[in-house]
Amino acid sequence: MKISKICCIGAGYVGGPTMAVIAQKCPHIQVTVVDLNEARIAAWNDSDLSKLPVYEPGLADVVAEARGRNLFFSTEVDKAIDEAEMIFISVNTPTKTYGIGKGMAADLKYIELCARQIARVARDNKIVVEKSTLPVRTASAIKSILDHTGNGVQFQILSNPEFLAEGTAIDDLFAPDRVLIGGEDSAEGQKAVNALADVYANWVPKDKILTTNVWSSELSKLTANAFLAQRVSSINSISELCEKTGANVNEVGKAIGLDSRIGPKFLKASVGFGGSCFQKDILNLVYIAKSYGLNEVADYWEQVIIMNDHQKRRFAKNIITTLYNTVSGKKITFLGWAFKKDTNDTRESAAIYVADYLLNEQANIAVFDPKVEEQQILTDLDYLDTRSSEENKSGVDVTADPYQACKDSHAVAVLTEWDEFKTYDWQKIYDNMLKPAFVFDGRNILNKEELQKIGFIYKAIGS
Repeated sequence: MKISKICCIGAGYVGGPTMAVIAQKCPHIQVTVVDLNEARIAAWNDSDLSKLPVYEPGLADVVAEARGRNLFFSTEVDKAIDEAEMIFISVNTPTKTYGIGKGMAADLKYIELCARQIARVARDNKIVVEKSTLPVRTASAIKSILDHTGNGVQFQILSNPEFLAEGTAIDDLFAPDRVLIGGEDSAEGQKAVNALADVYANWVPKDKILTTNVWSSELSKLTANAFLAQRVSSINSISELCEKTGANVNEVGKAIGLDSRIGPKFLKASVGFGGSCFQKDILNLVYIAKSYGLNEVADYWEQVIIMNDHQKRRFAKNIITTLYNTVSGKKITFLGWAFKKDTNDTRESAAIYVADYLLNEQANIAVFDPKVEEQQILTDLDYLDTRSSEENKSGVDVTADPYQACKDSHAVAVLTEWDEFKTYDWQKIYDNMLKPAFVFDGRNILNKEELQKIGFIYKAIGS
């Protein structure tokens, strides 16, 4: 079974880059990315590649090569579904904000809508690939909808979770640690698995393509994110102990990271993890465990989230207590709003929650981020529904100039580890701040000795 036409429903952070790379690496396959959001599709089609809706280093070059040749972005969802032999579902699966499982379970309404649309449109056999992060056994629900509401055609459901790190997504797609494909243990199921494996084999070594049953594939994605987030919360818990004892969390992290059984990755203390996956996937794992009565398992993983929330609150409280127990009317500058460097994604960013705490204390927040627009920052705060949109807008000033953002500020807080922050003229920043001038380094990226020599009072995580 050779694939010549692929459709991807969802043009977001996963669907757009993944399909762009597949198109670049497989010029013989027509790849169409569809989305109902007309503005998003227009941005993917914009001749100015700096206006792509997703910022990833290297993405613009990939899109420039493949777009118009065999990579297309469209709002014609039905047409793309009808023509494709393989359909990727890459839509949002947010945490439920209502009903049973509120605050933990994944909201699968968009997945179900996709399945029903595929069932309605499809006139010949299709391979449907789960690309969104989904709870275990979602594939059976998708198959049930397709088989019972379709036009008598045959559907094979595959799980192909993404393991991309935002900021390095293109490199991760070019040279993945592994490609995981889960399918049914039947002749037709294995044909579908092999068809998708053949697509990836155009550039991924075959020993990196791992095949499993569908359920193992779905659970592997949740588990991978849970383990990574667990390491972040673990080192962050130690950072608080370091601050009390005089230890340095960077030194502790380096020491334990040299143990080959542990390794150095994800042992950098920070203001807390963010992003679209870690919190959502762990909460999903907690909900699944509870639904099977595995309360001890659920409690274990929920503690990772509790620790992460504590770290963000602790960072905000430290700013307040250091600034003489009040930030009312004081200007606090945030350098960074994205949840990590080299992305414009702000979902679950620690900056959102730290800002929310400080706004509750009547602080004035100035924000500079090289890739995040003002409207996104205000939308993030409005989503919390802590105060009115007007109050958020009056309490937050977003500027395109970092030096202007820091001018007349009482304190600077580093919330994202953008490399450019290390290269700023910190003497100039100091000269234009109110004194004493404070720096709260939530990412441990600045030079402590250099800043203290200038005159800053420097506070870092874990030291």
